Amino acid sequence: MQPVIAPDTVTLVVGPEQGRRRRNRTKTLESYGFLAPTLILLLVLMIVPIVMVVGYSFLDNVILNKNPEFVGIQNYLTILGDSGFIRAISNTLVFTITSVVAHLVLGLTFAMLLNSELIGRVPRAIFRALYILPWLFTAAVIAVLWRMLLAPNGVVNYLLNTDVEWLASPELALGSVTFINIWAGYPFFMVSLLAGLQGIPAELHEAARVDGASGIQRFFNVTIPQLRPIIVSLVLLDLIWTSQQFALIWMTTGGGPINVTEMLSTYTYKLAFSKYDFALASTSAVLVLLLSMVLAFFYVRHQKARD
Repeated sequence: MQPVIAPDTVTLVVGPEQGRRRRNRTKTLESYGFLAPTLILLLVLMIVPIVMVVGYSFLDNVILNKNPEFVGIQNYLTILGDSGFIRAISNTLVFTITSVVAHLVLGLTFAMLLNSELIGRVPRAIFRALYILPWLFTAAVIAVLWRMLLAPNGVVNYLLNTDVEWLASPELALGSVTFINIWAGYPFFMVSLLAGLQGIPAELHEAARVDGASGIQRFFNVTIPQLRPIIVSLVLLDLIWTSQQFALIWMTTGGGPINVTEMLSTYTYKLAFSKYDFALASTSAVLVLLLSMVLAFFYVRHQKARD
């Protein structure tokens, strides 16, 4: 049995300075010990795959080719010159910007409605439950639900007395999937902005009211400045999430018809698992990663500025 040495005894033997260093070293090792499982998972599940994909982007057709060769930036030149990639970027920009703007406008509108005294407590609770419903559904449920609603013999065409193929029409498909994404995503903005509205001190609005400010002036000079940090964070996060939307697009239109709803995510997926060109798919994934890192950089910078 090993003798137990008290800290005071250690201090007496090795001196106060050396004892303090030993205790600090022990605490540091304990901290790294607790972090080790997370760091190992991060390395295996994130860092290693990213490094492999970046490496694949500089080779010719990997996976299927037993001895792939280094081709430099040829894959990047091929991808950037591909009309399908340009079309995917264009569709992704339209889909993302429209969705984020609509999420913000709808979320702020519903949040202010639920935060006002214009409606009673019971109707307010009912509206909160109804408005947040889309947030509770998974992408698969949302896709199946809206495919049924927008079918030629679905509820929407029945109510409008039409027979439009919303998801199969080249002119309407992109607008239809964007509308579905807006419907599915605005509750996140609504809940976050409602929490922000309830955190604004009532004295600020009261002081503005005493100074003679109208409702519109209080909105732009009190409400929006108080919500600006939350709005910036939400917009940056939504830009990252929406630009990478895959499940909803894949399960509603699959990128069609005639590639009018092709996004960067579906374009990359098809390169890998339809054309089995994993090198070009890796190149496209790296370009998407770089775009996401730009948005992530601004998000982290904004969070540090808030702190």
